[in-house]
Amino acid sequence: MQVGINLLCLAGYITEAHLPQIRQLKALGYDGVEVPILSGDPAHYEWLAGELDAIGLRRTSTSVIPSPDANPLSADIAIRARGVAHLDWIMDCALALGSESIGGPFHAPIGHFTGSGPSPDEIRYGAEAHHAMAETAKANGITLSLEHLNRFETHFLNTMEQARAYVAAVDHSAFSIMYDTFHANIEEQKQPRAIELIAGHMGVLHISENDRGIPGRGHIDFPEIFKATRATGYDGWVTLEAFGGGLPEIAAATRVWRPLFPDYDTLFSESLAFIRGQWEAAA
Repeated sequence: MQVGINLLCLAGYITEAHLPQIRQLKALGYDGVEVPILSGDPAHYEWLAGELDAIGLRRTSTSVIPSPDANPLSADIAIRARGVAHLDWIMDCALALGSESIGGPFHAPIGHFTGSGPSPDEIRYGAEAHHAMAETAKANGITLSLEHLNRFETHFLNTMEQARAYVAAVDHSAFSIMYDTFHANIEEQKQPRAIELIAGHMGVLHISENDRGIPGRGHIDFPEIFKATRATGYDGWVTLEAFGGGLPEIAAATRVWRPLFPDYDTLFSESLAFIRGQWEAAA
């Protein structure tokens, strides 16, 4: 098991200004970071890769579909082409970063709804795009870890029953699911059962409390989640995802406008101790 942290707690675009806090993560004992790839170009992520190598941190990444005008699920062939081009851009940046896994909801625009669940055509278009993306991922020794979101953020992928079916539709060994405890807390009746449904197909485990703050301070039953995860044989990335106020670039997507942790020192140290302690206790 490797412990990571989603750097969206710091910013949506990581620059030199964030390196002191990233060095702090290494000093505390994090194995890696999950880098948001939301803007920029491969040259920037190649620079960041060098900095992270020097610090000694491995990395995964997270990305989204930015708007309905670049939706890989669209019935409009031109829009769908822009969506596929965006997936190619995500891949180029992730490869430059040296990302081990590409995660996040890179399936449909967040907050964009059709008035119903995913249509057969949307599933078909998505599966085609993600299968092609997985081919590139496999050729470069990395995996895709597609993230489900709750029903208030997307109509496309909400439950692990849907996720299992979508894994079968994509049908590629380099394609998996990023399981997020925050979204599952809304959508799943029992998280252990949801985790069992995608046994063997979990690419990243996102540890996110019910309020998006420090894990262990809310009501999510993490002991049962860690026990269920370990029972599947999973031994990959266990990544903290927490959000704070004051980051305009992500507030609109996460609906977080208030501080959810007292300071970064507390977030970093308490969360790491909690994750490692829960993982060991679940053995």
